[in-house]
Parts: sequence; C-alpha cells; structure tokens
Amino acid sequence: MKNRYIGRTFIMPGQEMRQKSVRQKLNAVNVEFKNKNVLLVDDSIVRGTTSREIVQMARDAGARKVYFASAAPPVRFPNVYGIDMPSRRELIATGRSDEEICREIGADKLVYQDLDSLKAAVCKANPAVQYFEASCFDGDYITGDITPSILMKLRRRAKTEMPTRAMMSASSISTLRSAKVDNSRRQMIVCNLRRFEEQLAGA
Repeated sequence: MKNRYIGRTFIMPGQEMRQKSVRQKLNAVNVEFKNKNVLLVDDSIVRGTTSREIVQMARDAGARKVYFASAAPPVRFPNVYGIDMPSRRELIATGRSDEEICREIGADKLVYQDLDSLKAAVCKANPAVQYFEASCFDGDYITGDITPSILMKLRRRAKTEMPTRAMMSASSISTLRSAKVDNSRRQMIVCNLRRFEEQLAGA
C-alpha cells in the first residue's frame, strides 16, 4: 500500500531520511506475500535505497523468493538537463554488474529493461519519434558539451545537496541554440530550452 503524501525518495537529502521515508511511503500487506514467490516491478533503480527496502519488506512479510524488475535500463550517469539526480558515484549501477546490483538490493533475481527494446517500443507506439535523450542510461549527452570537468562540478555540488539542474552550463544553452541538427531533433529539445534557462536564472 502506497502513501501518496510522501514524495520521491531518491531526491531527498541524506540516506537516513531516504530509508525512513521509504518505510513511511510503502506498507506490505502480509497476506499478499506470505509463503509466495513474488515479482516486484518498479519504474527504475537509482541509488537502490527504495529497492533494497521494499525487497526486505517483502521478505519480512513472509515472501519465499523476491524477484525484482526495473522498467528502466540501469541508471549509470547523472542527468544534467533539469532533473535532480545523484552524482554518478551514488548511482547503484555505476561500476556494478546486474548480478552485483541484485546482491546489493537483496533480491533473488534482477531483470532490467533493455535500452534498445525500450526505444523500439516507443517508436512502435509513435513512429514520429526518432531521437531520444537517454543520457542517464548511455552517457550520450545531446548537447555534446558535457565534459568530465562539468560532471566533476556536478559531483561537488551534489555533496552540498544542491540541485544538479543549477549546474546546467551557459555553454550548453548556447549549444542547444546553435546545434546543427535536423528539425525533428530540434523540436525534441526546444521545448526544454526555455525551462533550462528559467532554472538557471533562478539558481
């Protein structure tokens, strides 16, 4: 059962607060878990805090086996385009195999969405979609100017719990304006350009 009044835990400051919030946000109904093999499905795994807690909650409620499926591919890179996200070293998928992540969250088996399959599914639903901003999965930043030094600045900001969107560089905004891309790709990013500028102005 989900408490709708608890916000997204992965952007909360501090590990202790995140763990506490997970337990306040979700409650296991024992009769649904006792002596059963269960498959838990979540939209993504970021730090792994929520995944680890709900796997344990399922076990505490009596589940025999706990399998975990992520509807997103492994999140291995920070998103710098307006989403508050941990630095790369805080991402559970950084430097770990699927098997190692599975052990970290305490599941019996872990299944990730495949990025190519995800893109194919979206294209099938809407053939007009040709380009994807999937940097948090593949590290391919669409502006082309997110360098290791920029990511280092993001990591330093993350230590003080500052929103990562504040690190969106002015050069990235300039690149978006002048990027030599076709119209369909430009349309994909132009709607975010104004929002990025507003966030920078208010940072």
